[in-house]
Amino acid sequence: MPHPFHFAFHVSDLEEAREFYSGALGATEGRSTDTWVDFDFFGHQLSLHLGEPFAYAATGKVGAHDVPMPHFGIVLPLDEWTALAGRLEELQTDFIIAPSVRFKGEPGEQWTMFFRDPSGNPIEVKGLAEEQGLFAKSA
Repeated sequence: MPHPFHFAFHVSDLEEAREFYSGALGATEGRSTDTWVDFDFFGHQLSLHLGEPFAYAATGKVGAHDVPMPHFGIVLPLDEWTALAGRLEELQTDFIIAPSVRFKGEPGEQWTMFFRDPSGNPIEVKGLAEEQGLFAKSA
């Protein structure tokens, strides 16, 4: 794996965030205080701090969708993506964009889903059948 990234952002409620990131997303909790908590998010470090979550708008045009900007997420092998999508569907997640495939049959074909954490922060999870497709150029 390339070098892990670190992303720190605000959440409005640490307990809700703990339940969501550890329960729904399967992240492992690390260090914490009364005002922040770290998570191992698929090998990357998320630091959730109490505060006002960032503003976003559906201004990113990708294919037929206007996706929320800014957003963050993770790229998973397709089998892990499918398992996570199933878990989120079982939890009746309110998807911004439901699990679906985009760029079908094209370089960079990918499965994607967008949803929000309990504080409203938009998250995208991509699934790839082949990792090299992540940086594929269009034909």
